[in-house]
Amino acid sequence: MPSQHKMHLFMTMILWLAAIPCTLLFLSSPVDTDPADSEKGRRRVVHVMEDETGEVIVQTAPGKVVTHRGGTITLPCRFHHEPEDVDPFRIRIKWTKVSDAFQFEDVFVALGRQQKAFGSYRGRATLELAGPGDASVIIHNVTLQDYGRYECEVSNDMEDDTGFVNLDLEGVVFPYYPPSGRYKLNYHEAEDVCRKQDAILASHAQLHKAWLEGLDWCNAGWLEDGSVQYPISHPRDECGRKDSPPGVRNYGYRHKDDERYDAFCFTSNLNGRVYFLKRYKKVNYLEAVKACQRDGTVIAKVGQLYAAWKIQLMDRCEAGWVEDASIRYPIVNPRTRCGGLEPGVRNLGFPDKKFRLYGVYCFRKNTDPLDVNPTQAPQETTFKPTNSTRNI
Repeated sequence: MPSQHKMHLFMTMILWLAAIPCTLLFLSSPVDTDPADSEKGRRRVVHVMEDETGEVIVQTAPGKVVTHRGGTITLPCRFHHEPEDVDPFRIRIKWTKVSDAFQFEDVFVALGRQQKAFGSYRGRATLELAGPGDASVIIHNVTLQDYGRYECEVSNDMEDDTGFVNLDLEGVVFPYYPPSGRYKLNYHEAEDVCRKQDAILASHAQLHKAWLEGLDWCNAGWLEDGSVQYPISHPRDECGRKDSPPGVRNYGYRHKDDERYDAFCFTSNLNGRVYFLKRYKKVNYLEAVKACQRDGTVIAKVGQLYAAWKIQLMDRCEAGWVEDASIRYPIVNPRTRCGGLEPGVRNLGFPDKKFRLYGVYCFRKNTDPLDVNPTQAPQETTFKPTNSTRNI
């Protein structure tokens, strides 16, 4: 009996060991990546529902689409419906803007011939209608606030699918602090000062791109997602230790009401031109404002001067007043007598507005909007939800 028992155990062990490779192969097979799935990921194809009742597949652009303020851009989105004989007037297309804080803003919705744009997109958004299965939306006269991530949702009575498109803007990030000094702004005040200087709070992606292009700034500032960061290209002890690597330093998300920092603002292409007003004598701040007004223009904002420097390549080695009562001048081609060896907008601070005398930078606005063809403006109709639609 003992020998038979041992033999039984031995045979059991042999059978168990023989089963191991098959078991391991079965467990490892789901880890293998299907090449088709990888291709779908690059095309940003998302399957939300798949069953025998019908399937909607949405495909959007990989990466991002890029334009500038005032431009016209198409956010691409296509869909395929199975079976293909579905009534096109029961297909609902909805575009939504999604913020980093997962807040949703309605942009555009269409059901058959009915379509409607929402909020600031009214009069600027329309379907491209380039053929069957095209859900792309065209945005005219792009604004700074249009920057961000968009969701394209296509649905019928039973199925829906979603894709995403990132809209990027060509522009420039600049650090900003008010006349009251450094680290004086809570989040809401930072939003306000950027807006007053023809800009918006920069995103992390915009600040990171500016750092890659050489932005080096030792003071922390708010970004649009509520985080506080600053870019360091040349590490030094006064900016977080000399032996630390270059990069974008991140303080994380801070209390928007109680904590105070500077701001990182972002601006884009100008609908106009910044110029240095030629005068025989220098003026104080109030005289500078009036001088631009007499010339039929307004005193330039800080964001407008940065856009003129970055995008229009303005190079002027003369210090002048700008709207926030600071003294600045733009340098594209650095030379020793013009403030150093790096290109940028030089900032001489906030001098006495009454007694200090300088030149002035003015801004002349274009009379026509940028890149907007009035004949392409969308025809908006009233959208009334039916039983085949969901609440907008």
